[in-house]
Amino acid sequence: MKNFKIGDKLTKFPLIQGGMGVGISLGRLAGTVAKEGGIGIISTAQIGYREKDFDRNTEEANQRAILSEMKKARRISPDGIIGYNIMVALKEYASHVKAAVHAGADLIISGAGLPTELPALVSGSKTKIAPIVSTDKSAKVILKYWERKYKRTADLVVIEGPQAGGHLGFHREELESYTPEAYDNEIRKIVQTVKSYAAKFSTEIPVVAAGGIATHEDVKHVLDLGVDGVQVATRFIPTEECDADIRLKESLIHAAKDDIAIVKSPVGMPGRAIMNSFMQHVMAGKKIPHSPCHRCLAKCSPGEIPYCITDKLIAAVKGDVENGLLFCGAKAYMADKIETVHDVIADLFGTESECIRLA
Repeated sequence: MKNFKIGDKLTKFPLIQGGMGVGISLGRLAGTVAKEGGIGIISTAQIGYREKDFDRNTEEANQRAILSEMKKARRISPDGIIGYNIMVALKEYASHVKAAVHAGADLIISGAGLPTELPALVSGSKTKIAPIVSTDKSAKVILKYWERKYKRTADLVVIEGPQAGGHLGFHREELESYTPEAYDNEIRKIVQTVKSYAAKFSTEIPVVAAGGIATHEDVKHVLDLGVDGVQVATRFIPTEECDADIRLKESLIHAAKDDIAIVKSPVGMPGRAIMNSFMQHVMAGKKIPHSPCHRCLAKCSPGEIPYCITDKLIAAVKGDVENGLLFCGAKAYMADKIETVHDVIADLFGTESECIRLA
């Protein structure tokens, strides 16, 4: 079976559990995935929402939670591979990266913009870094930039495709133009680009595909395209170990394929979510009252936004599924029961003999 190293740690499965904010990918989920032999990822996006002073001291609450969630994950998996997903679009991006390094992150995965400054922010640490790219063009831009400015390259690259959940790295027109076959070709191009940089730096750079990977067949398909592993996110929401409210988990189980749509975030970025009463109001042009600014996204103007993404993602993770933003992947409708992390990984990778044939 294919596997890869992060530093001196080797995965048992070529799997990264995707980072899902707010409050979906926390220490319990990440620690359990790492214990099972994958890479567990904690999302720092408004990670401190459960702290008592979150509304008054948002950044301090987030900083404490970045550390406490890693401690929780490490109690579950002392020797597993555990990292963070940190969005470039966050106002406090740099401080989140520094806090993650301080917490002992094995890996930082960074997207929602090109992480141009990430190498400088982890300088001197053992933390490995991985940009999220969606096209061959973006892969070339970030790898070339890191080479020229920092004389280094990525430790891993995540390719996030058009079937992913949450914020997407595509314009709406691109989402419509990328057929599965067309995006398969894009993945092949990115793999070749990354290989060229790996050769240039005499190293190995694992390439991991993400977006719409929900079944054993999906895993086999993308591995056949030449990637080294998969990142799976939505599949881990309806698990016992996910920290989200049971009502959010059940919303995926009850969702039909037609309930999942491309929506617009408050800052204009396209995303994928389950349609509910809240989103129907937004799509109809209604402006939703919101709380004072929690300083999440760098390009957000509180007086102009149709709704607050922090408010609505917190509502979702707490189980208010009619008034929350229910981000999910394109295949969320395939969920039919609450599972364990162990069961999800076993289903994705099949029996041991099948895993060997994936190599």
